[in-house]
Amino acid sequence: MNDSILQLFDVQQGHQQELRMSSAGVRIGKLRRLKANILKFESRIFEALEADLRKNAYESALTEVYFIYSEIDYAIKHLPSWMRKKCKPYTFTSFLSKNWIQYESLGTSLIISPWNYPFQLSMSPLVSAIAAGCSVILKPSEYSPKTSEVIKDLIEETFSEKEVKCLLGEKELATELLKLPFNKIFFTGNPEVGKIVMKAGAEHLSSVTLELGGKSPVIIAEDYDLKAAALKIAWGKLINAGQTCIAPDYLFIPQGAIESFNIAFQDACRELFYHDGELDYNRYAKIINNRHQQRIEGLLDDALQRNAKILWQANGGDQQSVSPVLITDVDQGSKIMEEEIFGPLLPVISYTDIQEVVEHINSKPKPLAMYIFSDSGSFSNELLKRCSSGSVCINDVLIQVSNPNLPFGGVNHSGIGSCHGFYGFKAFSHERAIMKQTKFSFSKMIYPPYQGKESIFKLLKKWM
Repeated sequence: MNDSILQLFDVQQGHQQELRMSSAGVRIGKLRRLKANILKFESRIFEALEADLRKNAYESALTEVYFIYSEIDYAIKHLPSWMRKKCKPYTFTSFLSKNWIQYESLGTSLIISPWNYPFQLSMSPLVSAIAAGCSVILKPSEYSPKTSEVIKDLIEETFSEKEVKCLLGEKELATELLKLPFNKIFFTGNPEVGKIVMKAGAEHLSSVTLELGGKSPVIIAEDYDLKAAALKIAWGKLINAGQTCIAPDYLFIPQGAIESFNIAFQDACRELFYHDGELDYNRYAKIINNRHQQRIEGLLDDALQRNAKILWQANGGDQQSVSPVLITDVDQGSKIMEEEIFGPLLPVISYTDIQEVVEHINSKPKPLAMYIFSDSGSFSNELLKRCSSGSVCINDVLIQVSNPNLPFGGVNHSGIGSCHGFYGFKAFSHERAIMKQTKFSFSKMIYPPYQGKESIFKLLKKWM
């Protein structure tokens, strides 16, 4: 273990009691300082995201930076009420006692963030950790180096290292950090690495939140307007070139409607991401690196070798991009139906009955998101009742993550725990149960000896 990392960990642990005892006002002050410095660094953040992912400044603002402003503002507004004790009723055995829940900081925390939304997915859990009174070591992705460097500079200008420290390095650094007995580990990434993180956390019985991914299905009902659905699906699938953990991963469409959807999807793509008949690289992000690009292209090649058909492939493309592709007749054993795509490929599957959809979704690990397009409440309710997922969005895509009043997280294979707003604060906190007994305690009635207390036990059976 690197001595400097051990020293940093010890410094943060030594400061943790002070952080735990800090008031809402103190924590709010830190959040305000973070927001002020993000504003100061905003142009650098946009430049870094453009360099790493070719994100347009407007896309970066909406999906990365403004999202964090909203998270900070929401935490500032609600933190006093989150920290306030929550009174609970007493029971027969604790008659007249005072009972409450107090949220207390879990302690020294590790945040490992991904490359696809490198700023947002670093800052969002950090905001929650600060609100909860935790110290943080943040390890951003090495695959988005420009953004990681800006994050490091931002953190150093905003916090002392005993509060928050950003460490840059390759996966070996993450491996070393995971050997330490953190009170909290928050990881965002893929399920395979998530298993490694979970195992490492188990060594120290650390509290672990995993934000993973999976294959998020889209289901269009017969009653829904294909053109309206296609526009929303095209945006949700192709924003950030498909490198979004909750992006639509495959599509169910009523039999006979595939060609109509194909036309509508093409029109939507041209409206959103084209200029002069070609992909507009001021609107369409690049793939993060060659390795990932080759993986996506390999998924398509494998599907085509198994007799899948290309419905449509967008014009244009360069060495840093993968063009949007619609494919059909996909073999269920192909890699594209087994792995999270994380790119601009969209398999389209026709169905005749909702039972087919249910059986397919339930044959796979539980997804991070599920999208339903239907004007029928009964259609949506049937899928809600019979299929599990981390979140659901009806008649739109992606936007469920933008509401801080809702928890965001996966289930089983797609993640453990949730974040955003109060749920992020809760992820970095311990719900501490507290009871204050009165001097007129009724609990003595259940003490030994038990002879002659039959009537008391009958009451307990009824009222406890």
